[in-house]
Amino acid sequence: MKRRGRPVHGWVIVDKPLGLTSTQCLARVRRLTDAAKAGHGGTLDPLATGILPIALGEATKTVNWVMTAGKTYRFTVRWGEATETDDTEGAVTERSDVRPDRAAIEAMLPSFTGEILQRPPAYSAIKVDGQRSYDLARKGEVLELAARPIRIDALRLVDCPDPDHAVFEVDCGKGAYVRALGRDFALALGTYGHITALRRTRVGRYDEKAAFSLDSLEELCQKDAAHAYLLPIETALDDIPALVLTGPQADRLKHGQPIKIALMAPGLPPEGEFLVMADGKPVGLAERSADEVRPLRLFNL
Repeated sequence: MKRRGRPVHGWVIVDKPLGLTSTQCLARVRRLTDAAKAGHGGTLDPLATGILPIALGEATKTVNWVMTAGKTYRFTVRWGEATETDDTEGAVTERSDVRPDRAAIEAMLPSFTGEILQRPPAYSAIKVDGQRSYDLARKGEVLELAARPIRIDALRLVDCPDPDHAVFEVDCGKGAYVRALGRDFALALGTYGHITALRRTRVGRYDEKAAFSLDSLEELCQKDAAHAYLLPIETALDDIPALVLTGPQADRLKHGQPIKIALMAPGLPPEGEFLVMADGKPVGLAERSADEVRPLRLFNL
């Protein structure tokens, strides 16, 4: 009989190492924690490092909120060379002797801030006629994916260590490809470029201060010290209004029954989704409609 695992609920913030896929990282965390359910809050390429939020148990019901949260990346662009994959994994396809100086780079950044259109890399997970773009690219098909709207909240030039490289930080919304940013920065500066290093430093409220290496996590799991690494489910929902219910009200909601607003204490959030709490624990997600509160998604804790 297949082992089901333990009822572990909450978020683990992993500092993904270089070379591992997000799925491999997830599998290792699930094995270490012996969690019955697990999912991650946003894929990182094998060549990227950094923040990989992993949901365990009932926290998997909040993954969508983490995946749509804002993110911060630190990345290095190598000027003068374009590659098939827009990173170091692909073969060099174009070369240029042009090397932008710091002033030119700084002047270029505002044009990439705000709502912009971005053409995803050919080597991406986007589906084209039912097939992954990277599968088609590996077969030698020349792809020109359609540009898509993305949001860039802030761009910072961190360093220019030498004429061939520049280090940046970007705060962005869901769907932005950092590899494409590096490619497009270079083209805007009259040269070619690709990413040589990429690190995610923040996903929503989760940053490097909350992250554990896989080795550190293994040590804590061996000590059965879940309190040291497991964050509460509700930390993924910081930007959602919260509503505290009485015990009887929470029981009613848990059974799928709505609650009349007239019977509730003042301070109900405006119409929309909100987090429901009772006795200091998350009950689930609910929405206000007309004269009542209805359950949307409940946590089985």
